[in-house]
Amino acid sequence: MSDRDRDQDVFSTDEQLSDDELGASRSARRSRRRRSCPFCVEKVREVNYKDPDMLRRFVNEEGKIRPRRQTNVCAKHQRSLAQAVKRARYLALLPYTGHHVHG
Repeated sequence: MSDRDRDQDVFSTDEQLSDDELGASRSARRSRRRRSCPFCVEKVREVNYKDPDMLRRFVNEEGKIRPRRQTNVCAKHQRSLAQAVKRARYLALLPYTGHHVHG
């Protein structure tokens, strides 16, 4: 028996798995709907830097701006959000770091 015949025997059509056996998780992943941008839903044109409570949702514990894949913000609003966070930091509405080191 050649290698080619052996490969065909291993993957014969008699032993193919059904869609249920292949994994429902694969179809569940496909059917999961992508969450939309919170700013687009509220029809926000520009992210307001004067609202530090809202901006804190998009900054992690270290003070870094969270990426789009974590916050589900669209590219347009992510750029606006980054600019707003930087302005709020400059005006001391948000800290630059998560913890302050006093020397």
